[in-house]
Amino acid sequence: MQIPENLRYSSDHEWALIEGTRVRVGITDYAQDALGDVVFVDLPAVGASVTVGGVIGEVESTKSVSEIYAPVAGTVVAINDAASSSPDSLNSDPYGAGWLCEIEVSDPAAIEALLDAAAYKALTDH
Repeated sequence: MQIPENLRYSSDHEWALIEGTRVRVGITDYAQDALGDVVFVDLPAVGASVTVGGVIGEVESTKSVSEIYAPVAGTVVAINDAASSSPDSLNSDPYGAGWLCEIEVSDPAAIEALLDAAAYKALTDH
C-alpha cells in the first residue's frame, strides 16, 4: 500500500496535497483497495462550500457506494472531470490522475489537524 510522505491524510481515507491555501483531494490507496473496482464518481460542484468532515461526493464500486468527506473546510475551486469519465483512475493512480477536487481552504490552521504519513500508516495497519 502506498502512503506518500508529501501528503496529509484524514481518518476517513482521503488524502490532501497542500499547495499554499489550496488543497487537492483524493481517496487513498487503502480506500481504493477496500472499495474494489471503481465504476462511478460523483464530484462536488465548483463554488460549493464544504466543511471538515462534510460529504463532498460519492464513489461507487462493484462492492459498495462510499461517501467522500472533505478533509478541510473551504470552497471547491476545481474538480477533476477526467475522474468522472474514467473512474478507474481512482484505482490505477489514486494519488495522481485519480484526484477528485481542489478546495480553497478557509482556515489554513485546520490543515495541521490532518494526519501525516506515519500517523495514517499507523491508522491503517491492522
